[in-house]
Amino acid sequence: MKLVTYLSQQGARPGILHEDTVFDLGNTGAKSLLELLEAGEPTSLFDQAIDRNASQPLSETRLLAPLQRPPRIFGIGLNYADHATESKMAVQSVPTVFMKLPSSVTGPGSDIILPKVSTQPDYEAELGVVIGKAGYQVPADAWQEYVFGYTIVNDVSARDVQLATSQWTLGKSFPTFTPIGPALVTKDEVPDPHALDISLTIDGEVLQHSNTRNLIFRIPQIIEYISRNTPLEVGDIISTGTPEGVGLGRKPQRWLKPGEEIAITIEKLGVLRNRTRAEE
Repeated sequence: MKLVTYLSQQGARPGILHEDTVFDLGNTGAKSLLELLEAGEPTSLFDQAIDRNASQPLSETRLLAPLQRPPRIFGIGLNYADHATESKMAVQSVPTVFMKLPSSVTGPGSDIILPKVSTQPDYEAELGVVIGKAGYQVPADAWQEYVFGYTIVNDVSARDVQLATSQWTLGKSFPTFTPIGPALVTKDEVPDPHALDISLTIDGEVLQHSNTRNLIFRIPQIIEYISRNTPLEVGDIISTGTPEGVGLGRKPQRWLKPGEEIAITIEKLGVLRNRTRAEE
């Protein structure tokens, strides 16, 4: 099942994307997908909640980020060996975790605004894990109980700001620096999240291409590690890391420029497209 947030005459609405049609989830009474997750709605009830009289073609629908304001966004750094090598950084013995502020979230089709204060904006294609059940000190072998589904994340980064200190959060949290979408795909549609092709193109040129089987720390380990230190909350997103090919690691280095289209494709999840523009 593909859950979306879309713009209607009443504002942002939760819905289900089925083939080329978006169906409203208004019969649930929830105003957002986060409310549905917090209510613990089983996916079997979503079909019953579809308002068949409130649907519209996807081609005429503006999709927003599936989760508009997730409680927290955990980023995992250096989680593909080749990316760690190109970044000239050592892989740690535990996951490298940083935060992206929820205020940086934007949706599919929205512009990524390149800030005036950075000359090194970069792209990062990532698999996002969405938490559906709160938990503290979750054992690795119980990880699937806590995952609701998956989405695509572009971990946009201002490298000069990020690497000016050992703390990465601010360099990754400018407005629009966390495009998410196009949908939140429930875990039943992704039997093995560690076997997904992942790629990124800019204006059609392939710059990243890998598979999630190459993750160093896999989702069970990441969930166990994060929840050992802080309780997971419903709606949290874990962005699991990016493969090689980012602008930072290229020779010469390749930074985002205004007017480019970034497209991230992850098997079973769809395509997340955004254009860049300069901050005015």
